[in-house]
Amino acid sequence: MAVRLSSLEDDLTCPVCCDVFQDPAVLRCSHSFCRKCLDTYWKDKSVKDCPSCRRRSSTDKPPANLSLRNIVEFYQKEQSEAGGEGGGGVIPLCSQHGEKLQFFCTNDQELICVVCQVSKQHRGHNLCPIDEAASDLKEEVQICLKPLDQKLDSFQKMKQQCLKTSEHIQSQARQTEVQIRKTFEELHHFLRVEESTRIAALFNETELKSVIMNEKIDHLTKKMTSLSNTIRDIEKQIEAEDISFLKAYRQTKGRTNCTLQDPEPVLGALIDVATHLGSLKFKIWEKMLDTVQYTPVTLDPNTAACWLSLSDDLTVMRYHGEQSQIPDNPERRRQCVLGAEGYTSGRHGWEVEVGNNTSWYIGVVKESVGRKGVVDTNPTQGYWVLGLRDGELYGACAQSHSPLKLKKKPQRVRVALNYEKGQVSFFDQSDTSHIYTFKEKFTEKLFPGFSPSQSEKGRNAEPLKICPAKVSIVKM
Repeated sequence: MAVRLSSLEDDLTCPVCCDVFQDPAVLRCSHSFCRKCLDTYWKDKSVKDCPSCRRRSSTDKPPANLSLRNIVEFYQKEQSEAGGEGGGGVIPLCSQHGEKLQFFCTNDQELICVVCQVSKQHRGHNLCPIDEAASDLKEEVQICLKPLDQKLDSFQKMKQQCLKTSEHIQSQARQTEVQIRKTFEELHHFLRVEESTRIAALFNETELKSVIMNEKIDHLTKKMTSLSNTIRDIEKQIEAEDISFLKAYRQTKGRTNCTLQDPEPVLGALIDVATHLGSLKFKIWEKMLDTVQYTPVTLDPNTAACWLSLSDDLTVMRYHGEQSQIPDNPERRRQCVLGAEGYTSGRHGWEVEVGNNTSWYIGVVKESVGRKGVVDTNPTQGYWVLGLRDGELYGACAQSHSPLKLKKKPQRVRVALNYEKGQVSFFDQSDTSHIYTFKEKFTEKLFPGFSPSQSEKGRNAEPLKICPAKVSIVKM
């Protein structure tokens, strides 16, 4: 009976779902399928055909295959009884001999029956009972499962990091949009004020020159009226009788001698259009330089350590002592913040106002330095920086951490990078005195680096500020 049931298993399998028939239905072509499988297969089809031979069905509700259903029920009952005898669960049969599988061949890694045990194929192999083999191999697989659990855990952590990063992206976008709108509103306000000022200047000049011209016109009008009256009187004398004319001749002749000077044109009477429109955009831009600032270094917030806070314009940094809820992205540094632009050539300089900050370092950092863990800020680690520790020790953070003897504490430090010469120099900007110079052969991109470090005696209330640079205008 076991052999017969095993051989029937393939015939009792639905060709669509590849599982034992459930409520089998038979088509006119004699092929049978689960009724649910047929309904799913025909759901979006206009032609109801057989999934196996594609012959069209005469109805969309084929009759049940009662004989096949009875066989399936009998098969499932026999399998259930066999499972009960084995202590719970269906015991599969040997595909070659139809006997129950009772042993596990460790050489071939397969289940075998009592007939297989003495067969030539497994003769001399290591065999063990199924329960012992399952116990040992389950333990082995359980051990092998640990790396997968660890891998899943790493994926879960990365997913949480990505979700956090996605939220931070939206936050960054909102904050950046606010700053952009604020900046442009300031520029719009400046332009509106400048426009009003220049139009007002045009109106003032127009009014002034209109007054001058009106006064000139009034003066000319008066002179013209006087001359017209004189001409009219003389013409009346000419038209008078001869005796009357001759009596008044001397007086009339004298009135023809005009002492008035010819009218002169008014110089500068027109609007000085060139003054109002000449290089207008350039003049507005030039004036705008007095209201806007240019900083040679812009801080990159994506590299800022989680305990640093940056100003909205990305020029000021301070230590706030609490870890921010920001993504731990690969670019983020553990100890500092970098400039947004790196250098692979040329000469560059920027000034940093350190004020009364008691612990800091500033300088340049190579691109490949370690981003995580504790690192020494010295040239061997890719840091060419000047540091101050708790207001007591100045140190060019070289390998020896040797102190520097300075006459006074600098409030403003200039950093000068000469990539080709391999020099990073520091100067006290108050008197341009030299503090320290590193000499190195640079081979990769360098970034400005800054850190208002935590003081051993508490927080650093004083920020570090990148000073704006003076923009010079070359006029042709």
